[in-house]
Amino acid sequence: MTAAVGLPTVKCLVWDLDDTLWDGVVLEGDRPKPFAAALRTLDTLDSRGILHAVASRGERDVAERWLEECGLADRFVALEIGWGAKSDAVAAVAETLNIGIDTLAFIDNDAFERGEVAAAHPTVRCYPADQVDALPDLDDFRPPFVTSESRQRRAMYQAEQRRKAAEESTSGSQAEFLASLGLTLTVRRARPGDLERAHELTVRTHQLNSTGLTFSLEELRDLAASPRHEVLVARLTDRFGSYGTIGLAVSDLLDGEQRLRLLLMSCRVLSRGMGRVLIGHIVRRARAAGRVPRAEFVSTAHNRITLVTLGFAGFVPVERDGDRMLLEHRPDRGEPDSPHVRVIDEDTDAGTEEEDKDAGTEEGEGTTT
Repeated sequence: MTAAVGLPTVKCLVWDLDDTLWDGVVLEGDRPKPFAAALRTLDTLDSRGILHAVASRGERDVAERWLEECGLADRFVALEIGWGAKSDAVAAVAETLNIGIDTLAFIDNDAFERGEVAAAHPTVRCYPADQVDALPDLDDFRPPFVTSESRQRRAMYQAEQRRKAAEESTSGSQAEFLASLGLTLTVRRARPGDLERAHELTVRTHQLNSTGLTFSLEELRDLAASPRHEVLVARLTDRFGSYGTIGLAVSDLLDGEQRLRLLLMSCRVLSRGMGRVLIGHIVRRARAAGRVPRAEFVSTAHNRITLVTLGFAGFVPVERDGDRMLLEHRPDRGEPDSPHVRVIDEDTDAGTEEEDKDAGTEEGEGTTT
């Protein structure tokens, strides 16, 4: 097997169950034991931050009970078990996880099922079950970076699923639900261990990327070490767990001015209003240092929401050159506040709690990043 040319690294491996994950058919009365090779691949890919899901034929409740009995239920972040086409189940997994279908791989012992999925979704990489032990050796299953955060990706997706279930069951308003989450945004200057995730954000985040810039890992190291620049990373948690590192800001520290060259925020937290929260914190840091907050913006095909967010945060255009714009924060427009969020600046070891009833409703849902 060789790596698929031109396709991104696999983000999720979708499993058939009977005679693929385990040796037998549950509905025929078997008590099948998981294949040792399948368990090794589950563990290895999970440690790299690659998710696992199920697209299998059968009765969902029966399959779920056997997954529980085998101690494997929590290893899968999406279950599509029924009697429909496997291609539909695979597409449903992509939709549930909010990731591109070209980032999925599918493994099944049945050649017909693999062919049906491949015909419907040519970018889904399909593998026979007898090659399961070889998958971790493929480049398709080797992310460029494996960080401590990426190893927690499954737990973060499962926490997000619990959040969504809680949100769907709440009878209150969106503002009341946000207030109930206990959101905490932690911001600090980037440290060496943060830079791989920061680089990953620059190459994967598009909707909330103020200038469309990407930085190599070496460039981020140089910027983080420079006294004339500031590289901030932001992490978010709530009562359900961690969202991980969801924001990055790169600024030039000029005489009397802090110029934001790159602001980006994971689209996973747009509905939490975190873009405006991070901007507000950057404004306060700049003002505290005696600098005027300014921000560069370059229009791309995806990032208009960033300009809207900067505008709500009190930034106005002061220079224009084609698609490029320089904005400046105006104090008379008020400082951007946080919607029921505790903001902790680890560089000063100080936290603030602020409220803004309107924030969190001005930013829409985005693609998972």
